[in-house]
Amino acid sequence: MPELPEVETVKETLKKEVLNKKIVGVNVYYKNIIAYPVSDLFIKSCIGKTILDIKRKGKWILFDLGEQCLLSHLRMEGKYYIRDAKDSPLRHEHVCFIFSDGTSLRYLDTRKFGRMYVLEKENVYKQKPLSELGLEPFDENLTVSYLKEKYKKKNLPIKTVLLDQTIVTGIGNIYADEILFLSKINPLKKCSSLTKKECQAIIDNTIKVLKKAITLGGTTIRSYTSSEGVHGKFQNELFVHNHEKEPCPVCRETIIKIKVGGRGTYYCPICQK
Repeated sequence: MPELPEVETVKETLKKEVLNKKIVGVNVYYKNIIAYPVSDLFIKSCIGKTILDIKRKGKWILFDLGEQCLLSHLRMEGKYYIRDAKDSPLRHEHVCFIFSDGTSLRYLDTRKFGRMYVLEKENVYKQKPLSELGLEPFDENLTVSYLKEKYKKKNLPIKTVLLDQTIVTGIGNIYADEILFLSKINPLKKCSSLTKKECQAIIDNTIKVLKKAITLGGTTIRSYTSSEGVHGKFQNELFVHNHEKEPCPVCRETIIKIKVGGRGTYYCPICQK
């Protein structure tokens, strides 16, 4: 699943390809991708608009269309491709934005989990889905006090809570494992029992891991690539995730895999007692 670094990489790649392009046509081949408004109104809202800017909030990509904003969430397998507008639809292509210069932006999604919205820009952060998101990992308001307040009544494992987008947005399964390893925290430790020192370690290592991942273009895992020709190199930097039965890079103990909240979780039983 693309997480914050992958989405950031997609955003920056798209800015180089489609910024200031005018949308003259939209084809929707799978209507369930369109969460709001209904498909016909979605198409009408996009046609005639120019992509003025592209931003990111958590794992959402925001296309600035002037008075309105197009939101796109890639979910598990969403990808964007640039093609000539005359080219036939690609396999698993669900939405196609046609530009006035004869090019097109194609949204492909094998799992069909991705979602798109068109909302009024002035309200985009005040209503769902963005209003439900917590702080960005790089927000100066992400402090120990903030985390302690959010964590104090939660008796869930910290691994589960790190994936809660309403507290800190953008962290997914891969990076949660890496953050906890660097913080020397067991993924099963109850969130409410974390010390101030451990909360600070989570903040510091969240910033460290995500910044490095962004620099390296994210992580290419399984079938996900951030954009055509863009493959994340951070998978070469992973300490524990996807390294089951391999030696820990610190203590050489065997890394183990368990399920936490239904998610595959990798950790070192010595470094993360």
